[in-house]
Amino acid sequence: MYEQHAFHCYTTHFGDKPYHVCKDIAKAKFDVPDHDLLVGGFPCQDYSIMKKNSAGIEGSKGVLWWQIDDILREKRPKYVLLENVDRIIRSPAHQCGRDFSIILRCLYEKGYAVEWRVINAADYGYAQRRRRTFILAYHNQTKRFCDLAEGVCIRGLKHMHKYVMEDSIFAKAFPVADHSRSFTESWIDEIEYPDIPDVSSHQKTYLYNAGVMMNGRIYSVDVTPRYEKPIPLKDILEQAPVDEHYFLHENDMPQWIYAKGAKNEQRKRRDGSTYWFSEGSVQFPEPLDKPSRTMLTSESQIGRTSHVVVDKTTGRLRTLTPIECERLNGFPDNWTNTGMPERMRYFCMGNALVVPLISQIGKALVTTDFGRQ
Repeated sequence: MYEQHAFHCYTTHFGDKPYHVCKDIAKAKFDVPDHDLLVGGFPCQDYSIMKKNSAGIEGSKGVLWWQIDDILREKRPKYVLLENVDRIIRSPAHQCGRDFSIILRCLYEKGYAVEWRVINAADYGYAQRRRRTFILAYHNQTKRFCDLAEGVCIRGLKHMHKYVMEDSIFAKAFPVADHSRSFTESWIDEIEYPDIPDVSSHQKTYLYNAGVMMNGRIYSVDVTPRYEKPIPLKDILEQAPVDEHYFLHENDMPQWIYAKGAKNEQRKRRDGSTYWFSEGSVQFPEPLDKPSRTMLTSESQIGRTSHVVVDKTTGRLRTLTPIECERLNGFPDNWTNTGMPERMRYFCMGNALVVPLISQIGKALVTTDFGRQ
């Protein structure tokens, strides 16, 4: 049986409790107890820019959204917080905004209002340029829903704009400095689309990095973060000497140079046909005075996306250590050092969120909503 290293790490830190389970969500969803807040995410590969011809919500992993939808249909928690890659708001490429519109329609049918923001961790002072879409929904039994519904009923789009810019949970947690003149308004209710299959077949809309949906009405606007100075990569590097196996070997340098370099070359498909492939170069080694690029699950392996830095002690080139990857996501040192293989430590961090971002959302939610429901 495949060992679930991430689950073992979780129970190591938070206890092996009866309600901590590691099961197929298709089966575990039937045992979810009543709750006020559902927090989760569904696999991002079918929405990610790193995967060509991403299938979106119809992909083998994207369809896991429907398992979350089943839980919401049964339990109707007051709040729902979800996360995915930034591309989800415009997926799939051939029908821009369809997948996110389906998610909004599902939430609308269950009595939720929704706000969303695409947030880059580095914009708010953290060490990694990691852009993610955060989705927060609140049920019509909450005061936040009622206040928003009243405001939209009286002042319409003006209230929706003010809400996105100033009064939403995301605006409280991650203030915005300005917005462009670009915005979109659309509808996702039964009058516009009789059912979800109709949304899937016909909905196409360009959504911006911030927005709100109330009673089937969608307002989306392009906002500019109130920037905070990010932590540079050099500040998360270990001070003590690191093990020799992190350093680049001379025999591997041609592979590293090729992976990081610009390309304009003819390649062959599986069926034997050819095509031209081109991409720009990646800085090699990484600039230490800037935040890191987005960390992926393949971190430390020879490839374009892995980070290579100049070691502080020796001046030699090396990959990041697992501890440094934990720091990029805001975890304590050695958080994943719970017995899993080192490769899995990198994998877990490539899949993780920047923890302080989630803390800020939680604090804003507790401060403004919990206790006044």
